[in-house]
This record gives sequence, structure tokens and C-alpha cells, in this order.
Amino acid sequence: MTLASETTTTTTATTATTTATTATTVQLQLTDGWFTVCDLSLLMPGRGVAALLPDGHQVALFLDRTGRMYAIDNRDPFSGAAVLSRGLTGTHQGRPFVASPLLKQRFDLESGQCLDDETVRVATYEVRAL
Repeated sequence: MTLASETTTTTTATTATTTATTATTVQLQLTDGWFTVCDLSLLMPGRGVAALLPDGHQVALFLDRTGRMYAIDNRDPFSGAAVLSRGLTGTHQGRPFVASPLLKQRFDLESGQCLDDETVRVATYEVRAL
């Protein structure tokens, strides 16, 4: 996978930092520090990857075509199933989202806000590549 070298992007709820030529691992900011989740090579633009966190929760990781990474809770709040990593990605009004593969609700990858029901939100995580 090739990413633009020395790219740093900051978003509100999630932060993606990529130094492409040297980055090899993906880390999430948890309450007690940075946690190494997976190898950067496992992320493919437009496809999600699920990872298990130390507390037993699952996170869905996404990489877009510009090299920006996102991390949200993998559990679909409408069905209760851990499936958001398998959802379809897209954009709505310039905002990246993932659509649940079950009931098709869309979740903003930066804020976690459901685009189809403003009362629902999934957790987001700060993410970086080292």
C-alpha cells in the first residue's frame, strides 16, 4: 500500500496521522494510552477491518483513498451486531460515512453521528499510524 509521504490530517472526533514511508502499525488512543491494533498493511481503502480491544469491545478501522484513517465502534446500535467494519463506505455532503450492512443506517466516520437518526451515535477513537 502506498500513501503520500509525510501526510498529517486532523479531524474533530478522530485524528489520523500518517507518515507513510515509515508507518507500519496502527494505534488507537484509549483511556490508559495508545494501543497497537494492527499492521497498517491490513487496511485497504474503502474496506473496514474489525479489531478486538483489551476491554472486549470491537473497533472498526477504515482507511480512505487519501490515507486518512478512522476508527469507530464496530457494534451497529440498531441491530446490536458487530458488523460496521463490513459496511459500505461513501461520502455525504463531503463527510465520510459507513453504511451498516444490515439495516443500512449511515454513520459519520469522523463524529460517529448516525446520518439517518440524529438521536443515535457510535463511539469514535483517535487513531494514528507509526
